[in-house]
Amino acid sequence: MAIAAFTLARRLRAGETVFSGWCGLPYPIVAETLARDGFGAVTIESQHGLWDVAGILAGVAAVRQGGGAPIVRVPLGDFALVSRALDFGAEGIIAPMINTPADARALAAAAKFPPVGERSWGPHRAMTLGGVSDMATYLREANDHVITLAMIETRTALQNFEAIIATPGVDGFFLGPSDLSIALSDGKHVDPLSKEVDGHLERMTAGAVAAKKIPGAYCHSAERAAALAKRGVKFLAVSSDLNMLRAGAAAALKTLKG
Repeated sequence: MAIAAFTLARRLRAGETVFSGWCGLPYPIVAETLARDGFGAVTIESQHGLWDVAGILAGVAAVRQGGGAPIVRVPLGDFALVSRALDFGAEGIIAPMINTPADARALAAAAKFPPVGERSWGPHRAMTLGGVSDMATYLREANDHVITLAMIETRTALQNFEAIIATPGVDGFFLGPSDLSIALSDGKHVDPLSKEVDGHLERMTAGAVAAKKIPGAYCHSAERAAALAKRGVKFLAVSSDLNMLRAGAAAALKTLKG
């Protein structure tokens, strides 16, 4: 492939398992460090994280500098940022609350060039970071090098899952287990490891594989990510930068306090 610097889509479509760091703290050096320390991808979390647009621009480049594939989770309904993040050089987009086929089509429209979508031209930073000087090459290959993951987090999304995953330009799903547990319990509790959530994940993974799409999920721990990888989930976001910082601090303080 001519766009050799874009690795995420190639790895996932080859059947590899990709573990992603999860970066909510708005510091490019943190995102870069996660990549340098071995995560093949790093997700810049701009839905609930603290990133602004300027930070995303710098963060995407930092992840690439660290050797990882940058992904951006955009805020709810912010399809304009989908296109901007891709223009900045992101290789993947995670879009929250994709509940209907119309939502899925809107995601694809923002992320993919015609004839699949309606993304407009302006990928100058992406081309620079990807080492692509020829506009025709980028236009021809960009749709195949950009991964779109639709978040499944509600009862409505579950009901529409088959139509969402079948949408041209949607490359896979990404389970939001905490939000799905809230929805399934009618707001009574947060339990990302509940049997009900787990059962739906099993069904969706099988459906995605049958549709030749990518199964993905957020995992609160490395242990959970390793377990889901064995069950066929291919894109796994692991914990978060803040959780890792807290865990490291807690371990150090435990040692210090004896």
